[in-house]
Amino acid sequence: METFLISLAIFVARLADQSIGTMRIMFLMRGRRAISGLLGFFESGIWLLAVSQVVTNVDEPIKVIAFAGGFGAGTALGGTVERWLAIGKGVLRIVAPFDSPQASVALRQAGFAVTDVNAEGRNGPVRLAFSVVPRKRKQEALDIVRSVNPEAFVTFEDVETPTLAARRAFWVRK
Repeated sequence: METFLISLAIFVARLADQSIGTMRIMFLMRGRRAISGLLGFFESGIWLLAVSQVVTNVDEPIKVIAFAGGFGAGTALGGTVERWLAIGKGVLRIVAPFDSPQASVALRQAGFAVTDVNAEGRNGPVRLAFSVVPRKRKQEALDIVRSVNPEAFVTFEDVETPTLAARRAFWVRK
């Protein structure tokens, strides 16, 4: 019974530390270093507790399995939590034939800022629309585009907007 409880504790610890690790990387990628550092502190402490239980009892395979299983489950859980939090922004790109319905009009009516560009595609003139969208509103924007122009080619990619100071530094470099 004791081995089972320790194995369960190892699994839960790995589930927690790996989920925290996934979140730590997500915050770091979005420029939130202080939160990332704090999460790293807790992640490493939990990991140390879990690994010490496995290393001191390596002759019990159930603990090794619990350690590895917690890692896998924690990775999946961390990714799920990251999508649920949806921190940051992304750029929505829409490519549609020039004479097709314009999704940009509907997006603007819903409060999204959109930039339209006329371009030339493989099969003739196309219209490109770009919009920086909070990740929390990604699905709303995609639904609007699909309802107006279901044949449009749409991509969404995480984007980081540089600070004004970073933009200024770019232009004054020598």
